[in-house]
Amino acid sequence: MYILKSRPLWWLLALGVLLMSLNSRPPQASEPDSAGQLLITDFSADAPDPGWYVQNDNVMGGRSEGGFEKQQEQLVFAGSTNTNGGGFSSIRTQPFELDLSAYDGIRLRLKADGRRYTWQLQTNARWRGRPISYWAEFDTGAGEWETVDIPFTRFYPQYRGYVLDDPPLDPAGITEFGLYIYDKKDGPFELHLDSVHGYKDVD
Repeated sequence: MYILKSRPLWWLLALGVLLMSLNSRPPQASEPDSAGQLLITDFSADAPDPGWYVQNDNVMGGRSEGGFEKQQEQLVFAGSTNTNGGGFSSIRTQPFELDLSAYDGIRLRLKADGRRYTWQLQTNARWRGRPISYWAEFDTGAGEWETVDIPFTRFYPQYRGYVLDDPPLDPAGITEFGLYIYDKKDGPFELHLDSVHGYKDVD
């Protein structure tokens, strides 16, 4: 079942910390394949597990519901957004260290529902001494498997929803991934994630 819905935030966070401490295994850089892709994680039994956990808009009094489960070697992120509040749902990983400076972006293999999603990257970057994250939105088709490439140049810095001018993303020091739905729409959502790669542009 999905880790979502009627549970209070403290319960979700406590469960997330427990699951991360027991089961997580952070992604490790390896050799790229013949297409210049670096497999960061997939959801097969022996794949690295960066310790996903749920963070919904109830942290700010919102009413959205969301969560995830693993099924058939996929990560399924699903729930329902409610714009009468924060209007978002997300899943994030525990911290890790990953150098993707030799690559040009993130490649996602997924099947979704036609809604717009956001991929988040975290580094050790700060703005006025506070941690920031980097976001890039992407549109999806409805019900079809697709490959989504997100160049690092598309990621913009933000702090609690406020877009910043700098600092730019440094892919040499990635410490966290996140997957958000924050498209200012109400209703159900569902995204099946098959794999996450770093990719190189092919001339």
